[in-house]
Amino acid sequence: MVHIAPAWPEPEPLDPLGAPVPRYGTGSLADLLPTIATGLGMTGFATSMELAPADRACVFLIDGLGWELLRAHPEEAPFLTSLLDTSFNGSGRPLTAGFPSTTATSLASVGTGLPPGAHGLPGYTCEDPATGALMNQLRWYPWTEPHIWQPYPTVFQQADAAGIHTCQVSAPDFQHTPLTQIALSGGTFHGRLSGEERMDLAAEQLAAGDRSLVYTYYSEVDGKGHRYGVDSDAWRGQLMYVDRLAQRLAEQLPPRSALYITADHGMIDIPFDPDSRIDFDEDWELRAGVRLLGGEGRARHVYAHPGAAADVLAVWREVVGEQMWVASREEAIAAGWFGPCVDDRVRARIGDVVAAAHADMVIIATEREPRESEMVGMHGSMTPVEQLVPLLEVRT
Repeated sequence: MVHIAPAWPEPEPLDPLGAPVPRYGTGSLADLLPTIATGLGMTGFATSMELAPADRACVFLIDGLGWELLRAHPEEAPFLTSLLDTSFNGSGRPLTAGFPSTTATSLASVGTGLPPGAHGLPGYTCEDPATGALMNQLRWYPWTEPHIWQPYPTVFQQADAAGIHTCQVSAPDFQHTPLTQIALSGGTFHGRLSGEERMDLAAEQLAAGDRSLVYTYYSEVDGKGHRYGVDSDAWRGQLMYVDRLAQRLAEQLPPRSALYITADHGMIDIPFDPDSRIDFDEDWELRAGVRLLGGEGRARHVYAHPGAAADVLAVWREVVGEQMWVASREEAIAAGWFGPCVDDRVRARIGDVVAAAHADMVIIATEREPRESEMVGMHGSMTPVEQLVPLLEVRT
């Protein structure tokens, strides 16, 4: 008798249409300020998200504090944990960030009230079609005119024009950055170095108007996560500290106020092994036909040489398609990854191929991105640990 070995089916790449698209329009970061502004009496914002109105609203954004990370650390964050049931208008559910789940994209969505396909910051880095250069949208390098890159007014600017007392309380270094100009400006910027000073001043500013909109920010939860990982004592120490900051602010809220505590993304630690960290600079298959590599490790924009886009898409699907959702530009846009529509000026900033990690892995680039390739904690994709963020609420 002849024994025939069973024919195992070839593994299928992940379907880009199966990626968990952010809840644009109903429960994403882009909907937060428009919903708050509506509660302050402003009109004209297109969102179906609901929050109870308040005369005074403060948004405290903690960089890197994802929903799943917070739920996994109740001992380090007892105050924030006590608020979990208040999240998203008392539903006990999180918001989604947006795609990619990265700081520049998320802060632009928060401040403008627009999804990435409209505000035009579709990643950590992306191609500037006018120059062909890879632009870092967090550091704003190489320079491009901020208000041409992102032309829409911020919600803060609209609130200030509507007579609402509006301000931002953050680190002084952020006051004049291009990202602040195009995403978070409007009203008055107050720079304070310490977290305690920011909380105290945010509460003071909230009480300074009959209708107030205040934004404050803390970055080091994200910073420690990138450097040491979210499984480190350094990260846990930052979580303990920011928990105390949030409680300090909550205890000083003036009457008729709502405090919303949220984040721009979560984070996941990636092991330092070749299976978890695929080095683009050492992988000839992934490099073939690629002109520029943008985005970040878990959310890549891949720009092909002219005529090579289809081949690049095919190779990336073959090499990493079981670990990442790999889509053409057109597929990613049609699937709604960047929002319900993408402005014409933004389309070419999106990679010919877009790859978002599903597995616990990254595509690093040790020569092109040496600093980023050494990070322990990563984010950018649409998995729950990266994408889901809290919307905790305290009211007076």
